Amino acid sequence: MKTLQTFIAYYKPYKKALAMDLFFAALASVPVLIYPLLVHQITTKALTNAGIAADTLIRMIGLFLFLIVVEYMSNFYTDYYGHAMGAKMETDMRNELFQHVQQFSFEYHNKARTGQLMSRITSDLFDISELAHHGPEDATISLVRIIGSFIILANINVALTATMFVIFPLMILFAYHNSLKVKKALKQSKERIGDVNAQVEDSLSGIRVVQSFANEELEADKFKRSNHFFLESRKKGYFTEAWFFNGMTAFISFMTLAVVIVGALLVSYKQLMLTELITFLLYITTLTDPVKRLVNFTQNLQNGMAGFERFRELMAVKPDIVDGPDAADLHSMQGKVEFDNVSFRYADESNEVLSNFSLTVKPGEYVALVGSSGVGKSTLCSLLPRFYEPKAGSIRIDDFDIKAIQLKSLRSHIGIVHQDVYLFAGTIRDNILYGKPGASDEELIAAAKQANAHEFIMRLPAGYETNIGQRGIMLSGGQKQRISIARVFLKNPTILILDEATSALDNESERAVQESLEQLAKNRTTFVIAHRLSTIRHADRILVLSEQGLAEEGTHAQLLEQNGLYAKFYQLQ
Repeated sequence: MKTLQTFIAYYKPYKKALAMDLFFAALASVPVLIYPLLVHQITTKALTNAGIAADTLIRMIGLFLFLIVVEYMSNFYTDYYGHAMGAKMETDMRNELFQHVQQFSFEYHNKARTGQLMSRITSDLFDISELAHHGPEDATISLVRIIGSFIILANINVALTATMFVIFPLMILFAYHNSLKVKKALKQSKERIGDVNAQVEDSLSGIRVVQSFANEELEADKFKRSNHFFLESRKKGYFTEAWFFNGMTAFISFMTLAVVIVGALLVSYKQLMLTELITFLLYITTLTDPVKRLVNFTQNLQNGMAGFERFRELMAVKPDIVDGPDAADLHSMQGKVEFDNVSFRYADESNEVLSNFSLTVKPGEYVALVGSSGVGKSTLCSLLPRFYEPKAGSIRIDDFDIKAIQLKSLRSHIGIVHQDVYLFAGTIRDNILYGKPGASDEELIAAAKQANAHEFIMRLPAGYETNIGQRGIMLSGGQKQRISIARVFLKNPTILILDEATSALDNESERAVQESLEQLAKNRTTFVIAHRLSTIRHADRILVLSEQGLAEEGTHAQLLEQNGLYAKFYQLQ
């Protein structure tokens, strides 16, 4: 009931649309209830021993045509406007879910499977849309037709009516019991198709690695396993559905048989006219549709609720990094950064990556982080924009604890250039503008020139309108990196993080990108994570990290003179 109440709350913006949909659904049921009565009137009054009563027949035909128009218009309204209402609710939920998922920290996304998230955002919500439209509508139509049929038939013959409707409670109990099994099977199928999506997404994203290792068969086997589990869940679902639907059909057939037997007995004892028995049999056909609708409603309810429960499960996950109640919006920053006894370890890991780490960086200072893999260089830089939260200690910018700054405000002042550049499918213009949506062409071109990207962009067939493909596959590594730098130039942040931005490039590309990075770092507080020590010789300060924490600190010349860990790294290169 709590799940249902939560679901019903999504109807609130569409109360009028829902009311109109239910009104026309009920109105569409009225002609269906009247049709058998008109047939009864025609057989008893229009057709007599003296022949056909023309006036009565014409009136009946006129009423038939009028009811057909009413039924058509009502059904058209529910089919179009009802579906539109369901689609709007689906859109609202999808927007809400997508925005919610975007708030999850790196900690969550490190463990989550993209395919499962995609399944919840797409197919699950489509099922919810079908429930939002067909659920109340089918329930209304079924209720009107069943109650209307009972009243009309009870006025014709109580005994035969009781025969029909005594079977209904048994049918309802059967439907309720088996619908729970259907719901369980459908929910399992949704989880399995999520696994299939995750496998497809993983294999196709790494298609170049797959083909380079000639491991197509390995990936095919992994996909077959996921697909097989999905097949087994669907077979189980089909079995429960077949038992459910065919059981309902058997109940309808049994009801028809009961009416024929009891009706024949009543006719033989002169307690029922043959025309009235025909009317009853016509109403069985009239009742078949609402019963099917009830079955459809039950299926939609279980299918939609299974999807809605998965929707609620994800919505119930609270983002672990959020704005505090009094978080400030800082319009400008000087760029002073302080780490005060910061400790951090990743979830499900016992060892700390950082332990009681302290550091103060002056505004505009260029600081390089050096050390072997796993000592916390990238972690340190990920804590600054609050991609992760420290387990202990605090981080301050301009003497403000970063937890007291709004996330959007904090991250708007921090620019990051990664080693693994992510460019979105679309044009070069779109990707540079990602740094400052709505920027002018002049700002865009200026940022590209600062990043040494303008010249190669203008040599492309469509210039800034060139489509670069998925993840920028149409560009070289150096070109992609310069586009990402132009994006940060356009953002114009106070604090800059360069995460091994040139380590994957060839020497020529590295020189071009390094010039861009040096231009970008001017007058900004800059953190550089570097493996190539030649790129950080001019840093104001170099921090050498080890598994024990901060091992050495100084300029390039000072550290070489100390002949310690940094000197060892430099000599190895």
